[in-house]
Amino acid sequence: MRQRLSLVAQVLPPSGIRRFFDLVATMPEVITLGVGEPDFATPWHICDALLHALRRGETSYTSNYGLLSLRQAIAEMLARDYGVSYDPETEILITVGVSEAIDLALRACVGPGEQVIVAEPCYVAYKACVILAGAEPVIVPTTAAEGFKLRPEALWTALTPRTKALIISYPNNPTGAVLTREELAAIAAVAIDHDLLVISDEIYARLTYEGQHTCLASLPDMRDRTILLNGFSKAYAMTGWRVGFAAAPADILEAMMRIHSYTALCAPITGQNAALEALRAGRPEMESMIAEYDQRRRLFVKGLNDIGLECPPPQGAFYAFPSIHATGLSSEEFCEKLLYEQKVAAVPGTAFGACGEGHIRCTYANSMDNLKEALRRLQLFMHAHP
Repeated sequence: MRQRLSLVAQVLPPSGIRRFFDLVATMPEVITLGVGEPDFATPWHICDALLHALRRGETSYTSNYGLLSLRQAIAEMLARDYGVSYDPETEILITVGVSEAIDLALRACVGPGEQVIVAEPCYVAYKACVILAGAEPVIVPTTAAEGFKLRPEALWTALTPRTKALIISYPNNPTGAVLTREELAAIAAVAIDHDLLVISDEIYARLTYEGQHTCLASLPDMRDRTILLNGFSKAYAMTGWRVGFAAAPADILEAMMRIHSYTALCAPITGQNAALEALRAGRPEMESMIAEYDQRRRLFVKGLNDIGLECPPPQGAFYAFPSIHATGLSSEEFCEKLLYEQKVAAVPGTAFGACGEGHIRCTYANSMDNLKEALRRLQLFMHAHP
């Protein structure tokens, strides 16, 4: 029998997170610090908006672009909060979460023979989606010494005549790093000088605890070379609704929409109606959840440092990325032993790139009680592995 799998499928590595999730599923009484998901339920009025839409019989397909009312609300939000203007009819696309938007952006813009720079540590899908688009990922590692921030000089060294695009995400998953407006402008200057497209995943934009989030597309001369990605999963506790969006120049957006129309057709109308309600009336609950994340952040990061796991305060998202170098264990060893010995699940830093070695990712999207108990168990673990 001939080879049944494509070459791409054969070389595509499994997610580094999945193995630990599978282990957790077989173990009772585990405190999970691994899942990048709010522990809050979606606010009830958002769910109620869906129920009203169902009663009205709104169960059909939408436009491939998504509900126009939702796209208009997104355009209004982007103009009001970030000072960047998009035409809701031709420059905004509703996607099945931001993960689909990443895939669409890459498949629409890059292909064989072209390179895409990926700054690591980063979300596990970036490198895989570059490969699936037929392009070559070029990894630029960031370091703890520089706060896991992408620096323009590191970007310059990775450029070649085949470089077409750059993927960045700030606030960052897994490190919680945030770029100031000045730091982001330095990255933008490289993109402009080298004529790069930039895919800017800003799903954690609202979860910025120190300073203000800067939307990349709002910087001078960046709107027309930026594919802006965002969604509702993190800030509105709507992960399972699977609603994201992309905003980009009309020619790029139309190409993304054509791929989307064949592979997904449209995002579910149920989730789109819920997202519309979130934009119209969900800000108070969103701000309340973010304030709670901030309290947890302070408690958890202080606790990590107190027990000997060095961890500078993350400025955004809802992850801590402490160093485990003091233990002498690798990231994989640390997480496996922690899971089996103390029933606390974290994710090895290497799941997000080789430069994540010596770190683990812990989410503080968990209750205060669970975080305190996790810290107690981590302290016991550290005593056992001095």
